Amino acid sequence: MSERIYRDPVHNIIRLRTDTDEGELMVRLIDSFEFQRLRRIKQLGLALYTYQGAEHSRFTHSLGVLHLITRVLDRLGEKYTITPEDRAAARAAALLHDIGHGPFSHVMEKVLNFHHEAWTVEAVTSDETEVGRVLRAYSPDLPRRVARIIEGTFQPAFLAQLVSSQLDVDRMDYLLRDSLMTGAKYGLYDLEWIVNALEVDEAADRIYVAARGLYAVEEYLQARYYMFRQVYFHRTLRSAEAVLRSTLRRALELVDAGQEVWCAPNTAFEKLLRREPLTLADHLELDDSDVLFHAKQWQHSKDAVLSDLSRRFIGRRLFKAIDLDMPESERADFLKAARVHVAAKGYAPEYYFIEDHAGDVPYYSYYSAEGAEPKSRIYVEDGYARPCIREISEISDAVRGLRGYQLHRVCFPPEVKDEIYTLYHGKGEMMNAE
Repeated sequence: MSERIYRDPVHNIIRLRTDTDEGELMVRLIDSFEFQRLRRIKQLGLALYTYQGAEHSRFTHSLGVLHLITRVLDRLGEKYTITPEDRAAARAAALLHDIGHGPFSHVMEKVLNFHHEAWTVEAVTSDETEVGRVLRAYSPDLPRRVARIIEGTFQPAFLAQLVSSQLDVDRMDYLLRDSLMTGAKYGLYDLEWIVNALEVDEAADRIYVAARGLYAVEEYLQARYYMFRQVYFHRTLRSAEAVLRSTLRRALELVDAGQEVWCAPNTAFEKLLRREPLTLADHLELDDSDVLFHAKQWQHSKDAVLSDLSRRFIGRRLFKAIDLDMPESERADFLKAARVHVAAKGYAPEYYFIEDHAGDVPYYSYYSAEGAEPKSRIYVEDGYARPCIREISEISDAVRGLRGYQLHRVCFPPEVKDEIYTLYHGKGEMMNAE
């Protein structure tokens, strides 16, 4: 059997057959320009500023997602009808689901106000991208089929749910991978038993979990909850993101004001700074190295704010961060007084006093069926003798016990920490200060 093998820290060996048309498709997609770009985008953005081992890329994650969707489809295909066309589309969508990410992923999305999924859909359907041409060469309608899976509008719906839902192969991979690479053990769960317990409710066209898999899914949801609280919204990680966002905003606003900001000429990054609309080719030209390179140059900027913020980012001289563990009624006064202290030290509060509402990122949040669309809910089999399929929180005390919360945090230069801490103590006992 002709095959390509990848050694993977999570799944050990990822084996791709290359002696079939579908296998050859996957290999050509992996070798495409757009997919290889994911080697230069870190999966966890700036998490390496907190967890030094978190150097893994979206390339490695995406290979893991392809591996998992292949395993799940192989198993489900033994019991349910999955056409070769649908199987190829689902595998391609799982592999390509992240190709629209920009540099440092979610950090850039907030600064530039875009969503990576829209770029992903454009990339897979475009005649100008290598992935688009590879998909179209396999089947003229494959690009649109892949796009519909990523958008969640594909039929049969259960295939789209395997790629993007509350229990999908994307989350299954990143929890284990992020847990391993950060060294945090919160993300561990019984992957093998979940894969073994997945079933298709053909009447409702949805994925569900057999009764034997209930406790494994509970563990998975708890793992996601604690990774959310302890890793993805770690204070130092979010502080690093705040410094980078301030750096980029300062550069953009200087350019808006007609001030000189160095940038590599005739590049997509120059267009980004000038707020010129980016073409798909421009967007796919950018990766983490562009941001790092420019931030290194900006350390020598004539603008004191841009120079200082860039030096803090490059040298990991990050902001301090505290959670506002005080009554809601006291927060406005505290924030107003804190900004005064920051300004009194000579720092512009709009760049050096950053409010962080970490709970604003729903992708990493806890599971809840309340207000969610049916396709976003997790369904499990209840009982063995006379089983029925129910939403998981209806039968699981552990899932009902996962309660959401909103973090309200402020980040500021360590040079102002004494004043801010003293002010905070005046509002109540300070907790969770770094």
